[in-house]
Amino acid sequence: MSKITFDNYADIISKIDIFSGFTKSELSLLFGSFRYRIRQYAKEQIIHLQNERCNTMDIILDGRVSVQKIDENGRVLKISVFLGGDILGANLIFSHRNSYPMTVVAESETVVLHMYRELILELSKKNVDFMVGLLAAISDRTLVLTDKIEAISLKTIRQCVIDYLKYEGYLQKSNTIKLGISKKEFADRLGVQRTSLSRELNKMRKDGLIDYNSRTITLKS
Repeated sequence: MSKITFDNYADIISKIDIFSGFTKSELSLLFGSFRYRIRQYAKEQIIHLQNERCNTMDIILDGRVSVQKIDENGRVLKISVFLGGDILGANLIFSHRNSYPMTVVAESETVVLHMYRELILELSKKNVDFMVGLLAAISDRTLVLTDKIEAISLKTIRQCVIDYLKYEGYLQKSNTIKLGISKKEFADRLGVQRTSLSRELNKMRKDGLIDYNSRTITLKS
């Protein structure tokens, strides 16, 4: 298989927000001078293992990626999901403790841009907007992961559901949340059994807290 280069994904990369301060030709020059990799991953292929050292900052160019953790009972908990344009590893690559705390898995056929430290530093030096965007991405992702972990550790399923819906409602700017995932995937993200989740959703609807159908859940209070 031939090596995938910047030119293969130049249009996609140049449209990602964090690179908005550069022209396509400027990015082509920088990516031609510094280390990076663009890799394709099959569905369910592991991108990074838990405890693996973080050597790159990753940007999803296409596909869907999840951050997962296996609990003591062998259940897979989906902590967070990343889509095209999202950044992974920005909070780890410059850390003294730069090991992945969880496993990163491709949920579909996925293309990832892996950027090494030298390229990140050069882009930051060349354009302050890139550096500001990078710092914002690190801050936002830290808050997202904190919220997700807190939601999973709550004592009741109802509290988990409400916190998840409030967060998704904030992202979607609506009280009617489009799930875009199956009931099983929803349960996996909350770290509960599907039957337990279905039972709690029915109770919450009877209590007037939510209304839902196969595609959406409306948070009423």
